[in-house]
Amino acid sequence: MADLMKGKVAAITGAASGIGLECARTLAAEGANVVLVDRAQDRLEAACASIGERAIPLAVDLLNPKQVSGMLAQILKLAGRLDILHVNAGAYIGGQVAEGDPDAWDRMLNLNVNAAFRSAHAVLPHMIAQGSGDILFTSSVAGVVPVVWEPIYTASKFAVQAFVHSTRRQVSKYGVRVGAVLPGPVVTALLDDWPKAKLEEALADGSLMQPKEVADCVLFMLSRPRNVTIRDLVILPNRVDL
Repeated sequence: MADLMKGKVAAITGAASGIGLECARTLAAEGANVVLVDRAQDRLEAACASIGERAIPLAVDLLNPKQVSGMLAQILKLAGRLDILHVNAGAYIGGQVAEGDPDAWDRMLNLNVNAAFRSAHAVLPHMIAQGSGDILFTSSVAGVVPVVWEPIYTASKFAVQAFVHSTRRQVSKYGVRVGAVLPGPVVTALLDDWPKAKLEEALADGSLMQPKEVADCVLFMLSRPRNVTIRDLVILPNRVDL
């Protein structure tokens, strides 16, 4: 442990599993106190128990706007401060548009876009007032390269990228950094919608990454000197040709 995050408080949404949980483990191992934000209290408590005393559970339904708006006050009550918000929670839908379910699209778009933007909005005034902070989004390589088998998901991540680029320029003068990590395919529950044959093929040929590889990139981004912003960091398995 190098104590790269010593004295910092980070909050991570969608932290009960996958990339969010691995990022929580990585930041806690580097000295941060980490507030794990997710919907399911039992999964949160299990996740925090697996990390140790630096992990704090906070149950929030990110599709409930009032709960998202009240998230900052709860984080400050639990942890005393907030230096980092990792907007990580998201959902995935792939498949043919003509065969899709627009109601399912709405839920995914609400989480990937509306809830993500609301999460940033909830903490930005606090970070601006304190003159420092990091807001980091888990985006996707699909936010810069349109992926033919996931047009709705791709659209949601293009929206995230637009928000990151424009908001960063608004708030950088206040000492607040905004950036995004853009992974390719990662072994998480978000791939549950992938066709079974496609998932098995990807696992077999090494074209999927593990969450830890993304977490190490997140740590790199957050540990840069304050005069440096990693705006976008794309991480891909070697066998993904994008």
